[in-house]
Amino acid sequence: MTTFLYSIVEMIAEVHSRILSLNDAYEYNFSDKELHFLVIGLLGMAMIFVVYPVFKALAASGHVMVISWVYVFTVIIVITFAIEIGQRVTNTGNMEFADIMFGLVGFLFMFFIFSLIRGIYHGILELCRYCREKRKRSERAERGKNSEYTQDLEYMEEDEDFEDKR
Repeated sequence: MTTFLYSIVEMIAEVHSRILSLNDAYEYNFSDKELHFLVIGLLGMAMIFVVYPVFKALAASGHVMVISWVYVFTVIIVITFAIEIGQRVTNTGNMEFADIMFGLVGFLFMFFIFSLIRGIYHGILELCRYCREKRKRSERAERGKNSEYTQDLEYMEEDEDFEDKR
C-alpha cells in the first residue's frame, strides 16, 4: 500500500512539474494559485462529465446532478489535499491551505458557469415544448370548429324544436 501511495504522489508530482514547465515555457506566468484554480476546476468539470452519466444510468429519476455534484466535490476536496500533501512530501511546492481553497473555488466557479449554460439550455427546451403544445391545441381547436360534428351540435342547440323531439 505504501508503494502504491508513493507512486500516486510521484505521478502527481510529475504532472505538477510538467504543468509548471508548460507555464514557464509559454511564459503565461500564472501564479501557483491561478494554476490551482485552473487545474482543479478543469479536473472537477472533467469528473462531472464522467460521473453524471454514470449516476444518471443508475438512478431512474430524481436529482442526479445534485448527487454527481456532491460526489465530485468530495473527491475534489480529497484530491486537493492529496496534491498539497504530495507537494510537502516531495518538496515540489509549498503546502498551503490557500491552494486548496483556490482549487475548490475554481471548481465551484466552473460548475456555476456550467449550471448557467445548462439552465439556459433546459429553459429553451421547455419554451419549445410549450410553443409546440400551444400550437397543437390551437390546431385541435381549429379542427373542432370546422368539423361536421361541431356544426351539428350548434344546429341542435339553435333548433328549439330539437328538445321537444327528444
